[in-house]
Amino acid sequence: MIALHRLGHRHEPFLLNPDLIEKVEAHPDTVIMLTTGARFLVDESPAEVVAAIRAWRAGILSDALHRPESLARSADDVGDQS
Repeated sequence: MIALHRLGHRHEPFLLNPDLIEKVEAHPDTVIMLTTGARFLVDESPAEVVAAIRAWRAGILSDALHRPESLARSADDVGDQS
């Protein structure tokens, strides 16, 4: 999840699943449109939203690549039981 701030509510962050983001536009305020049809006006610029998404995805990949070997084995064991 990425932390964003609704326009005019800089001290009240909300968390958004970036996998639901369909489009980010600036009109001049930043509008985030989700695949669900919901729209959010946020304080962050489109570049800041993109940077937050990239950091979130990089963190997911980093965690997957650097997880302890014992976790990798236990995850493989779960898959073998199917």
